[in-house]
Amino acid sequence: MEPRVFIENRTFDEIETGETATLARTLSTADIELFAVMSGDVNPAHVDVQYAHSDVFHTIIAHGMWGASLISTLLGTKLPGPGTIYLEQTLRFRRPVTVGDTITVSVTATAKDSERPRITFECRCVNQRDETVIDGVANVIAPTEKVRRPRVVLPEVHLLEHGVLFRELLARTETLEPIRMAVVHPVDRDTLLGAVQAAQEGLIIPVLVGPEERIRSVAAAHDVAIDGLSLIATEHSHEAAERAVALARSGQVDALMKGSLQTDELMSAAVAVHIGLATDRRMSHVSVMDVPTYARPLFITDTASNIEPDLAAKQDIVQNAIDLALAVGVETPKVAILSAIGTVNPKLRSSLEAAVLAKMAERGQIVGGVVDGPLAFDDAVSPATARVRGIASPVTGRADIVVVPDLESGAMLVQQLGALGDSQAAGIVLGGRVPIVLTSRADSPLGRVASCALAVLVARAAPWWRGRPGG
Repeated sequence: MEPRVFIENRTFDEIETGETATLARTLSTADIELFAVMSGDVNPAHVDVQYAHSDVFHTIIAHGMWGASLISTLLGTKLPGPGTIYLEQTLRFRRPVTVGDTITVSVTATAKDSERPRITFECRCVNQRDETVIDGVANVIAPTEKVRRPRVVLPEVHLLEHGVLFRELLARTETLEPIRMAVVHPVDRDTLLGAVQAAQEGLIIPVLVGPEERIRSVAAAHDVAIDGLSLIATEHSHEAAERAVALARSGQVDALMKGSLQTDELMSAAVAVHIGLATDRRMSHVSVMDVPTYARPLFITDTASNIEPDLAAKQDIVQNAIDLALAVGVETPKVAILSAIGTVNPKLRSSLEAAVLAKMAERGQIVGGVVDGPLAFDDAVSPATARVRGIASPVTGRADIVVVPDLESGAMLVQQLGALGDSQAAGIVLGGRVPIVLTSRADSPLGRVASCALAVLVARAAPWWRGRPGG
């Protein structure tokens, strides 16, 4: 157990004129970001790297009040310490403080007023080159009673920026032409709005397929502008799915998006023999997760299509995910085949199949990525956990793709990352003639647009990733 640390004040009577206290802090990028979040001060000189390079200092600088807050820290915790009441502070900002600067703060008692009791302090902040960056004078009411208290242990603060990886994904589509996308049975606000937003982003040219009266009614009720969009009228969702698949099969659209109908209904039309979108590759779903605590997009498969895939299906599931990661720009994707444990157990089918898939990749039956398994999920994404367990692998701790044993485990993993990990998901089905965007009512607007970006990247990718047309 760590020994308790105390803070103790200096009372008015104990402080002598000329007495000094100091502290030092080194400015980090996180300090600037945290101060901006706390204060709401998003002056681009502090938080916009591109702008900062063009201004007078040519780099990000700290908020002036960050340095001033260190003076307050010194007065409130050391001299005089607990019980001090701030009355007045004057400040002069002499030089900017940049990331990496070490600031030493000093306060020196210069005058005492015994009648009230008040003390005047000269305050100064200098950098590692002994240059003054801030100076001024503080007047305080000093404590008259001794205070000694345990130092409060503050919570750790982790700054998480949401949506960064999805915005990078969108940036990769900026030079690509939009694709024609059939939006199947869009009779709810979220689907219509997602399609319109993706069109505004220049990702897709929507073709709405479904009951015309219901679509227009929903659009009017929610002020979603669909004027000018192509609309193919059908009587019901089943017909909408069949018409959309026919459009894709004939090359009139480049991708599909699920609207307000069951996934099974759309996928049944997509895999229908002779009239669907099947190829010699098994279709599978990939959830692409933007996890704030993970440094890269996390591809999780299969989370919505294959319920209990066998080994042959898993081979295609792995290959589809690798192909998607390559299309998105991941160089040599690292694939973790998940099981409950990181060793092969003959009684645990998922561990056996994981080992076989890893060997298949080693022999060239799966290409484009580095595959290892079986691995537990924490081994796949946590370098520290993998080190503790002594698992040496190029995949552990930095997996791009995790392949789950079955749909149940995959769906629960995605839901857990969303509900407890504050993550966002995009989703797409691969392996057919065209990519299929599967949206969920729980998807964020950015997640929906990101799903369309995935479809664009896949549709515009070189055709090597696709399976050959089948029945």
